[in-house]
Amino acid sequence: MNKIALTSLFPEEIAAELGLKEKFRGKQIFKWIASGVTSFDEMTNLSLAFREELKEKAVIYSSTVSNVLKDPDGTIKLQITLSDGNAVETVLLTDKEGRKTACVSCQAGCAMKCAFCMTGTLGLSRNLTAGEIVEEFLELEKEAGKLDNIVFMGMGEPLQNLDSIRKAIAVLTHKDGRNLSGRRITLSTCGLIKGIYDLADNGPDIRLAVSLTTADEALREELMPVTKGNPLSELKKAIDYFAKKSGKRVTLEAALLSGVNTTDESASNLINFTRGIDVHVNLIPWNPVPTLPFTEPTSAEVKHFINVLENNGVNVTLRTKRGRKIGGACGQLGKTTR
Repeated sequence: MNKIALTSLFPEEIAAELGLKEKFRGKQIFKWIASGVTSFDEMTNLSLAFREELKEKAVIYSSTVSNVLKDPDGTIKLQITLSDGNAVETVLLTDKEGRKTACVSCQAGCAMKCAFCMTGTLGLSRNLTAGEIVEEFLELEKEAGKLDNIVFMGMGEPLQNLDSIRKAIAVLTHKDGRNLSGRRITLSTCGLIKGIYDLADNGPDIRLAVSLTTADEALREELMPVTKGNPLSELKKAIDYFAKKSGKRVTLEAALLSGVNTTDESASNLINFTRGIDVHVNLIPWNPVPTLPFTEPTSAEVKHFINVLENNGVNVTLRTKRGRKIGGACGQLGKTTR
């Protein structure tokens, strides 16, 4: 792409990249982009001549929405084609209280190879740029109105693309733009220990979720190969460090696979892992992927597992099933090319 893509730039960077003598123009353009405009013609406080000049030099979006899928439960999934032909999916989730959350991707594909995740079967194509991440959020707002939260929980491992995520968050939280609160942002990782310490020490000041799935070391290595270089004992220390450094409770996520990690022994291991650290457990009954060899747990299985955890003092939430009919539920994202 020869033209300058603007969605990843701060006001002063817009002015510099476009060679604007009037620096305040950068702020005007930045504010317009944050408002969701799709063309320079909509920037009505800019002169016609200036808008035509901008069209020659820059583009607002570098990616395009190729498909919009809507689930009857209110979930929306966008399939977005990137400038190089790679593609990602991003999802809008609405809870019972009507709060809207953008579940955005940070990579095209994923290198983590989690056995129960569709995205993990694809391999990694590349990291997304900060601008492409910002565009996911803005495209969802164009589709569904103002959003309340953003979670880096779509395709890819966020801590492998932390620089782009930091820039995207800085753009989305900028006071002269979208001004999203950092308290409404969560990053979900499969457990990269080095990255968790980096996030704790260097920010941004956001919430952390860790996809744990099981606290059985051997089983976790089988289900989540990342465990081999990130053992549970050290992962627990990193989670504790983050919680204490940030002052924020960490969420532990567990995708429940029938007969695999729903046993009393699995519950006991999870209970022991939570001891002494400030965490909350989110249980996610596995969302079916036809090509993967797992089974969704029964309601009785889930209920029993929850009871065991709660009877041992663990804070637990059961995640509501949303977006399944459009392949938009956790673990089901999988589009990488046209």
